[in-house]
Amino acid sequence: MNSTLLSTTSETTQLILPTALAAAKLAPQYSLPSTLNTSVALSAILLGQERAVNAFKLMTKVANQHLFVADFIGVDRSLLIDALMTQKPEPITQYLVASKATDYPTEVQFRWQSALPHEQVGIMASQDTSACYLSGPIRRVDLLGKMLKTDKNSQYKVGALGKHHYVFICAESLWKREGLWELLMQILREKQYRIAHDIAPVPLNCKIVLIGSGHFYSQLRGEDRQFMEHFPLLAELSNELDLTKYTESQYCQYLMALAQNQAVTLEASSLLPLFWYSARLTEHQQRLSLSMLQLSQLMAQAKAYRPSTTSELTKGLTAQCVARALTQLKFRHDSSEFFSAQSFDDNFIHLPTTGAMVGQINALTVIDSGDYSYGEPARITTTVHYGDGEVADIERKSELGGNIHTKGMMILSACLYRIFGRDAPLHLNASIVFEQSYQEIDGDSASLAEYCCLMSAIAEQPIIQSLAVTGALDQFGNVQAIGGVNEKIEGFFALCQRRGLTGEQGVIIPKTNILQLNLAPEVINAVQKGQFHIYGISHMDEAVELLMQVYAGVADEDNDFPAESLYGLVQQRLDKMAGHDEISIGFWTKLMLKLRLSQ
Repeated sequence: MNSTLLSTTSETTQLILPTALAAAKLAPQYSLPSTLNTSVALSAILLGQERAVNAFKLMTKVANQHLFVADFIGVDRSLLIDALMTQKPEPITQYLVASKATDYPTEVQFRWQSALPHEQVGIMASQDTSACYLSGPIRRVDLLGKMLKTDKNSQYKVGALGKHHYVFICAESLWKREGLWELLMQILREKQYRIAHDIAPVPLNCKIVLIGSGHFYSQLRGEDRQFMEHFPLLAELSNELDLTKYTESQYCQYLMALAQNQAVTLEASSLLPLFWYSARLTEHQQRLSLSMLQLSQLMAQAKAYRPSTTSELTKGLTAQCVARALTQLKFRHDSSEFFSAQSFDDNFIHLPTTGAMVGQINALTVIDSGDYSYGEPARITTTVHYGDGEVADIERKSELGGNIHTKGMMILSACLYRIFGRDAPLHLNASIVFEQSYQEIDGDSASLAEYCCLMSAIAEQPIIQSLAVTGALDQFGNVQAIGGVNEKIEGFFALCQRRGLTGEQGVIIPKTNILQLNLAPEVINAVQKGQFHIYGISHMDEAVELLMQVYAGVADEDNDFPAESLYGLVQQRLDKMAGHDEISIGFWTKLMLKLRLSQ
C-alpha cells in the first residue's frame, strides 16, 4: 500500500498513514465497442448459463430423465424458455393415432408415430409445437386435455402433454396442487396417462421441465423420493457474469437481445450507464448482472424517456435516456432516504462532521427496505470506567442488537484482551452504543468503528469527526469486507456535500472492498478534486492512526508499548485503573504483580 509519512519523531514512533484511493479505483473500467450490430441471436440470452445449457441438451438425449431448472427472481422465464429452445434439434411432428390392440382386437390402443397416417386412420392429436409454460392455477385439463362428446362423435381436446415436445411447469404452482403433483409423478412412473377412465392410456411422448428456486429443488430432493427418481438433471442458472471469463462484447450481445425483446435498439452511448447499473446490482467491478427482468424493465422505462420528435423516434436508446431512467428510478424509491436526510439537516440527529472528540466516532450503516438501499451515518459513543473488564453492548442489553452484531462485539473484546490482557485481567468497564438509534442493529460491520472508539475513550485521544469508518474485525485485528460499501460511502458523502465539502472529509473502508466500488459520478468528481477521500485499510492499527493521528505502537518482548504511542497511552490508562500506574515497569515488578493477582 502506498503511504504518506506524516511525522518521524523517532524510528519507533513514525506515523505512516495510508494514501487515499485514486479516482480510477472508485468505479469499474470497461472496454466498450463504438458501434453495435442491428440484430442479435436469441441464444445470446444464455450467456454465462453453460451449466443450464449442458443439462438441457443432455435431457434431450437421455430417455426417461427430466429436468429441473433452478432459477432466481430476476429471470424472465418465457424469454429463457425461448432461448433454450434454440439449443435443441428441430423436433419432428408426432401424430397420436388409434389402432386395435394386438392381444385384444376388440380394444383400441393409442400410439405416437412420426409418419403421417393414411386417410382411413384417425388422428387423435398432433404434437407439433416445441414448448409451453404452465404456471399459476394449473388444472388437470391443462396437462391431459379432455374428450368433447357430441351426439355424433367424440373429439379429443389435446392438453400440454399431447401437444408440446417440451412442457415447462412452474414447480411451486404444481406443488400447491397436491393432486396434480401426485398425478404428474404417476404419469412419469407409468410413462402414460389416461384422458378418461373408459379410454385407453396415451403414451407419454414429451419431456417435463420444472422451474423453481434452488431452495425449492433442495426441499423436493429431501422430501419426495419420486422427484429424485424422475428429475436427476439440474440446470442451475447463474445470476451474474464474471468479466475475467467473458468479454464486454459478449455482454453487449446479451443486452441487445434483451432490448430486442423489448422492441428497442441500443445506441453505443447507452452501454456505459447500462454496464454501470448492472455492476451496481452485483456490487462488484468485475461482475455483471444477469437479471433479465431488472435490465429489461430499465430499458422499457428508458424507451419512455426518448425525445418525442419524429426524427428521434426512429433511434435507439441513448445514454441520456438510460441516465434519466436511472435518476427517476432512484427518485421513485428514495422517500425514506429523503426524510432521513432532513433529520440530519434539521439537527434532529446529532452527528458532527468537523472537529475531533474523545470516545465518539462516525460509523456507516445501510438501510435496506427490500426494493431500495441507502447509506446512513451513525454516531457511536463509548465511555470507560473502573470495573471488572466487561465491554458492555448497550444495543444488546436493550434488545436492539442482533446476533451478528453481538458476535462482532465479542470479537472486539477478544482483540482488546489479546493486546492488553495477556498477563493480567483488565480493570475497566466500557459501554458502547449507537446514539439516537431506535431500531434493531445487526451485522458486524461496525466492529472496527467500535474498536477505534473504545481506544479513543481509554487513551483519551480525540477522533477526527470528518472521517467515517466501516469494517469488520477478526480476533487478530485484520479488517474484513462488509456489505453495502457503495451505499455507505455515498450516504456519508451526501451529508458532507450538503454541509459543504472541506477537503478533510472521507471514509475508511476495508481494503478487500475496493473491488466492489462503483460510486456515483459526483463522489468520483469530488475525489478527483481532493474534496473527499476514501481510504482502504487491512488492519485496525491503520484505522486508529488515521482517526487519531497518533502512532499505534508495536509491543516489545515484554509486551510493553512505546509510552508516546496510542497503545502506550491505553496501557498506561489500564495500569492506572488497576492501581499500579506509579510502579516502575520491569521484570521483577511484573513477576510480583502476577504473584499478587494469583493469590
